[in-house]
Amino acid sequence: MSRFILSAFADEINDQLKTQMDVLESHDIKFIEMRGVNGKLLVHHTLEEVQEIKRQMDERGFKLSAIGSPIGKINITDDFRPHLQLFKHTLEIAEIMECKYIRMFSFFMPKGEDPSVYREEVINRWRSFIQVTEGKNVVLLHENESGIYGDTPERCFDLLETLNCEYVKGIFDFANFVQCNAKNYPEAFMLLKDYIAYIHVKDAVYSDHHVVPAGKGDGNVSEILQELYKTGYDGFLSLEPHLWNYSDFSLLTPDSPGYDLPVGGEKRFAVAVRAIKNIINKIQ
Repeated sequence: MSRFILSAFADEINDQLKTQMDVLESHDIKFIEMRGVNGKLLVHHTLEEVQEIKRQMDERGFKLSAIGSPIGKINITDDFRPHLQLFKHTLEIAEIMECKYIRMFSFFMPKGEDPSVYREEVINRWRSFIQVTEGKNVVLLHENESGIYGDTPERCFDLLETLNCEYVKGIFDFANFVQCNAKNYPEAFMLLKDYIAYIHVKDAVYSDHHVVPAGKGDGNVSEILQELYKTGYDGFLSLEPHLWNYSDFSLLTPDSPGYDLPVGGEKRFAVAVRAIKNIINKIQ
C-alpha cells in the first residue's frame, strides 16, 4: 500500500532545533531532513553535538528522514580528499542519528564546458563514496541540482545506471528539473522512475524559474505523485519550500496552522505544507 510521509528542511523555518520541532509539530510532521541546525550545517557539528541533537529529538519523538548534506556540492575541479573526509564524518553522523538516507550531489561543472568531459571523474568520485559506505546500511541519494553533472534527467539516469549500486538511489526534485528546462512528466519521471527513492517537494515555473508552492508551477507535482501512489511508493515527501519572497497566503484558512503569524519563514512554510496536503488529500 502506498504511503506518503511528510518531512521538511526545517532550517527554512528557523535556525534553532526547538523552534523547528515546535512548528513541525503544529503541522503534524515528525520527520526532518536536517541540513542546518543551531547555527551551522549538521555535517559541521561534532559527534558530541550530534549526540545532543539526537537526544533532544528523541525526547520529542522526532526522527530524521535524511541528512541534507552538501556532499558533492563542490566544483569537480576542487580537491576531493578533504571532501571525502567530510563524507566519512557524515556517515558517522548518520549512524548516531539512526538515519538511512544521505542527500548528495554530483559536483558543479565549470561554466560553459561540456559536462561529458568530467563524466569519468564524477563516476570515480561517486565510486569512492560507495566504497566507504559498504556495510553501513545507508542509502546515498543523488539530488538533481542545477549546474551539477546530474542536473538533467538524462545525466541523472547515466549516473545511476552506471553506478548500478543497490544503495545509490535518486531524489526527484520537481523545481530543480524545471529550472533546467527539463520536462518532468512524462519524460523525466518515466526515465528515472525505477531509481526514485525520495521526493523533494518544491515547484517552479519555466518563465523565470522562480519557486512556488507545490501544484502552483510547471513541475507536474500532482501527476507524478499520482503515478507514485499507483505504483506503491512508500516513502518521504520532503518539503524544501524555498519561498523566500513569497507573499500569497490565500491557501491558508483561519483554521490553518500559521494563519495568524506575521509574514516570515514560519508562515511561508505553512503555505508550503497546505499546498502539498491539498494535493495528497486528492490522491489518497
